[in-house]
Amino acid sequence: MWRRFVSFERSTRLLMVNQFAINIGFYMLMPYLAGHLSGGLGLAGWTVGLVLGVRNLSQQGLFLLGGTLADRLGYRPVIIAGCLLRTAGFALLGFVDAVPALVAASAMTGFAGALFNPAVRAYLAHDAGERRVEAFAVFNVFYQAGILIGPLLGLALVTVNFRLVCGAAAAVFALLTALQLLALPPCRARAEAPAGVLADWRTVAGNRPFLLFSLAMAGSYVLSFQVYLALPLELGDTGAVSLLFVVSALVAIAGQVRITEWARERWSGPQAVVRGLALMALAFVPLTVPAPDGLRTAAVIACVVLLALGGALTYPFEMDTVVALSGERLVATHYGLYNTVAGIGITVGNLLVGALLGSGRVWVALAVLGSFCALAVGMLNRGGVLTVRAVPAQAGR
Repeated sequence: MWRRFVSFERSTRLLMVNQFAINIGFYMLMPYLAGHLSGGLGLAGWTVGLVLGVRNLSQQGLFLLGGTLADRLGYRPVIIAGCLLRTAGFALLGFVDAVPALVAASAMTGFAGALFNPAVRAYLAHDAGERRVEAFAVFNVFYQAGILIGPLLGLALVTVNFRLVCGAAAAVFALLTALQLLALPPCRARAEAPAGVLADWRTVAGNRPFLLFSLAMAGSYVLSFQVYLALPLELGDTGAVSLLFVVSALVAIAGQVRITEWARERWSGPQAVVRGLALMALAFVPLTVPAPDGLRTAAVIACVVLLALGGALTYPFEMDTVVALSGERLVATHYGLYNTVAGIGITVGNLLVGALLGSGRVWVALAVLGSFCALAVGMLNRGGVLTVRAVPAQAGR
């Protein structure tokens, strides 16, 4: 792992460390925000939902805008702007108690994610070149490590004071802002025709293979999200999400690079994605069988492990496929729309999961959804939709 990490360019390594710190800062604060709003500030349940919902909506709804800005202005300034905006948003969350200010701070943190998320991935794909799959595999190790460490740090700090959590999370993003100002080289996509933003969006929306792949993959995000929703509830303890986080992250950290290398020797990228999706579908099969409480817990843990393995198999090839289908043009905008489609899929899927919770049908439905995603991507691949011609390398930074 270390040899692979140091084999990349300095800018690529910085992006990986950057994502590690982003996730530490985010997961240090966000799991404890609802408790602060309801318990610490005494806000009504609907107000807590509003503040949290605004963050999600501002991020999912503005991914496309964030990607477009990255393609037009360059990846580096948009990444820096996102980190700076999240610094301000997290600091505000700890020091304001008026609902309008809390909503504004929540919107700032969401828009920050919409800015740097597509930009970081497009920059990483640009810098890694032919090593994109390998780069995204290592990137995911750092991503998962941040998810693992962040909540633990937040738990230690929140026992002292929630403001301390916000201050620490804001400090992480402030340091990231300074680090990238000093060390991250400028980078942007190759020059495009001077069309307007709407023309860019029409180009991406008219990319039929990309849209079909995005729709086929949306269900996989519904499956992954059940680590937050259905699986903790199945254990009868919403606090069990911490345990599930740890198991999921450890599987990805320990296995990601080996899984990716093993898969590259055997399959094409789309074939690896199909098998990863099939594994994610299979993860829910043990839960369709009634079992005593002890075995039920084991079945939930097995589900999380299989979900993590399926995600580790899928993720690098999925990210690489998005770049390939973009033709390496407007890459950040493609990532932005891809994330928006995934966000809509999560919202719709969770509404359906919520309606089925408490019945065994929810696990059958999730297994069927994963199978459908695997089948859809397999059909797209067999039909040649995911086959793209190589394009010339992008211009240097």
